[in-house]
Amino acid sequence: MHEYTSTARVWGLTCPGFPEEVSRARRWTRDILRGSPLVEDAELIVSELSANAILHTASGGESGSFHLALGVSPRVIALSITDDGGTGSAPKVEDPGEDAVHGRGLGMVSVIAHRVVVHDSHGGHTVTAELFTGTRPGGSPC
Repeated sequence: MHEYTSTARVWGLTCPGFPEEVSRARRWTRDILRGSPLVEDAELIVSELSANAILHTASGGESGSFHLALGVSPRVIALSITDDGGTGSAPKVEDPGEDAVHGRGLGMVSVIAHRVVVHDSHGGHTVTAELFTGTRPGGSPC
C-alpha cells in the first residue's frame, strides 16, 4: 500500500460540483491507495458517493462543491464525502423498483463497505464508508 500506513494519515480534496469531477476524485483516490488490494472498491465507493452529492444536493448547483476526505490507517480505509446540503433529508439506502433509473448507489456502497455512516455536517451531510484491511465486506476487522 502506501508508505505512510504505519500511522494514520488523512488527505482532503475539494471539487467543484461538475460531473467530470467524479473521475478526478476517483483518480485521486487511486493514486493515494496505489498498491492496496482495496483500491478498486475505494474507487467505486468514491465514484458513487461523489455522483450522489452532485445529483441530489446543492453540491451540483451553481458554485456547488463536495469534499472528499480519505483516511488510511493500518486497519481501516475511510472515505468520506461531504455535500453542500440543500435537501430536507439525509441520504439513505432505498429499494427502487426494477425500472428506476436512480436509487441504487448508496445500497451498492453499503454492500461493498464494511460500515457506512451518514451524519449532518454544516448544513449538508457527510457519508463515510469504511473498508477494513485484511477482511471481506461483512467480516470482522480483527
